[in-house]
Amino acid sequence: MITAGYFLGTRNLNSEKLSPYECGFESFEDARMKFDVRYYLVSILFIIFDLEIAFLFPWAIVLKEIGMFGFMSMTMFLGILIIGFIYEWKKGALEWE
Repeated sequence: MITAGYFLGTRNLNSEKLSPYECGFESFEDARMKFDVRYYLVSILFIIFDLEIAFLFPWAIVLKEIGMFGFMSMTMFLGILIIGFIYEWKKGALEWE
């Protein structure tokens, strides 16, 4: 199947598809260059708040069934995340130059 796809497939080759990166601009430095720490902080924040949303949807669906204990535990969870967000905001992790 793979060889049939290779021989029967269409080939629309152009200079942009043959370039090593299709990001819209030419690469200007080595691929092993160091990244700024803020890149990692923003990615960690994205993961944290993505997980928060992943926990909020099921919680909202079963809120009537889990009662006050579920409500208070989610309130504590969101409070800890908000404290972390405020800390990152005050440290300047969300500001780019």
